[in-house]
Order: sequence, then C-alpha cells, then structure tokens
Amino acid sequence: MNFLAHIYLSYEDPELKIGNFIADSVKGKKFLEYPRRISQGIKLHRKIDSYTDSHEIVKQSISRLSSKYGRYSSVIVDILYDHFLAANWKEYSSIPLEDYTLSFYDLLQDHYKILPKPIQHFLPYMIRDNWLLSYATVAGIGSVLSGMNRRTKNRSKMNFAVIELEEYYTDFEKEFRSFFEELELFTKNEMRKL
Repeated sequence: MNFLAHIYLSYEDPELKIGNFIADSVKGKKFLEYPRRISQGIKLHRKIDSYTDSHEIVKQSISRLSSKYGRYSSVIVDILYDHFLAANWKEYSSIPLEDYTLSFYDLLQDHYKILPKPIQHFLPYMIRDNWLLSYATVAGIGSVLSGMNRRTKNRSKMNFAVIELEEYYTDFEKEFRSFFEELELFTKNEMRKL
C-alpha cells in the first residue's frame, strides 16, 4: 500500500499515523529510536506491507502489469490502490479528503524535527502539490507515476501505467475493494496486539 492507505489504516491515532507514514525511511532496528507509539506505527506499516505483498488478490493485480513493468509492478499496484481509496474516500471516511490531507500535513509539520531526512526533503513538495488529494484522479495518479519514473531515471517506465489503469479500471477497482476489506480487518487485529 502507498502513503494514503498507510495513513488511513492508522485511523485517528496521530503518532501511529506518523510512524506508519515514515516507515519506509526507517531501516532495520532504527524504529527503536522513536517514541513508543511512532515505533509501533513503523512496525504496523511493516506488517501491512508483508500482508499486502503475500495476498493473492494483490498478486492478481500485479500479474496484469508484470510482463511490462517487471519488479516495479508491485509499486505501481500500491499507487493504483491508493487511487481507489482516494477516489472512493466518502465510503471510508466522513472527513472530506481535502480536509483530511491538510490535517495530516499539519501533523507532519508539527513533528518535522523527528521526521527522517528523506521525508523532510520531499515534504514541502508533497504539501505544495497535495499528493494525497491528487491520488483521487487518474490525472493525479499519472503525475505520481511520472514522478516515480523520474526517480528510477526512466528505467521503470511507470509513467505509462496509467494506460493499464484506464484499460483495466474496473478490474483493478474490484480487486482493491475485495483486498482492502480484508486488509482493514487484518490491520484492526494487529492494532489490538500493539
């Protein structure tokens, strides 16, 4: 799952949200250097990723892309799934997506000093372009995929994956919905163990 899903799956726990958001920039046991609840958010993120990577529905989505995008297919699916969460946001939250994202950016700015350097670096761009809100549109996802392609020095060709998103939109959305329902149950169960 990508940024929006990880944030959403922390529900309304601010420190858990921060940990879940920064986890990819925290390697190995470095999570132990963070306050307890943020550390738990990092561990929750890793559990969500592990569950996602091994799930048959996700593998089905990835297989639709793998011949063209190879090892980048799973990253693309994470981003596409965030699109479906954002596009159908009203089904998941009573807080409008724009308000939700702005509130989250405020949370990050309030905790700026403890964010890992890579996050501190891209945060101004994330806020300026409102990445999380942009996920709700196909054009926004196209921009995200183009940015990811640039980060791979154009090796991934992820910028073209918007073509598959449009061509198989209904299939991807159906897979997302089925998977996300299971992921929410998994996450709530894992949160009880924290």
